[in-house]
Amino acid sequence: MHVKSRTLRPLLAALALAAGSVTALTATSGSAQADAQVCDQFGSVTTPGGYVVQNNAWGTSAPQCVTQVGDGFQLTRADGSVPTNGAPKSYPSIFAGCHYTNCSPGTNLPKRIGSIGSAPSSIAYQYVGGAVYDAAYDIWLDPTPKTDGVNKTEIMIWLDRTGPIQPIGSVTGTVSLAGHTWDVWRGSNGTNDVISYVAPASLTGLNFDIKEFIDHTVSQGLATPDWYLTSVQAGFEPWENGAGLAVTSFSVGVN
Repeated sequence: MHVKSRTLRPLLAALALAAGSVTALTATSGSAQADAQVCDQFGSVTTPGGYVVQNNAWGTSAPQCVTQVGDGFQLTRADGSVPTNGAPKSYPSIFAGCHYTNCSPGTNLPKRIGSIGSAPSSIAYQYVGGAVYDAAYDIWLDPTPKTDGVNKTEIMIWLDRTGPIQPIGSVTGTVSLAGHTWDVWRGSNGTNDVISYVAPASLTGLNFDIKEFIDHTVSQGLATPDWYLTSVQAGFEPWENGAGLAVTSFSVGVN
């Protein structure tokens, strides 16, 4: 069973910062440049469109690098593996909003759910063989306008998965959203609630309104309209290998 816990991430970041080891190789958090490689465990770089690409190797000490290309990225190094019945190695991703005090430039997040009319998004993925991973779009919700730490509810949209991995919890049914039917999983990693929408077959991209998934999550009692959307993220959770995986384009707007 995939038992994801991101509670290690802030601890690892704190230890790394204390050791003076978190320094970007060719990009630092908040910088904006094209085709920048980031190999620091928690390093990040701002894209031309104002999103943030993060390496976020929170679950491994093995070398991992991402290369930001436009408003997307490629996982260019993904050494090592972790047991497939536990948490993944990392979550290399691109995001809008605020993640552990790192906020994308000009973001209007956090934003109260009840004030959001729509949140159109587009995502395109590139997959590779010889790896165990999921391609996950993450949406984070919290009762407060939080910009740091773990939120109370995580929405995951799995567009693809390989190998013997599965979301947290168990299947509770199916739902039709964004023109597709999804298996719905619910559970907790001990820190936050997780609801996962899993595509029965691989999808290489999606154009949709994330508000549909937020509204369904509210209907399931995992949030209320008075909660806040804090960040929207798209990337991969690799367990084994993963070099070559890419988000080739990403966009999101919160209206």
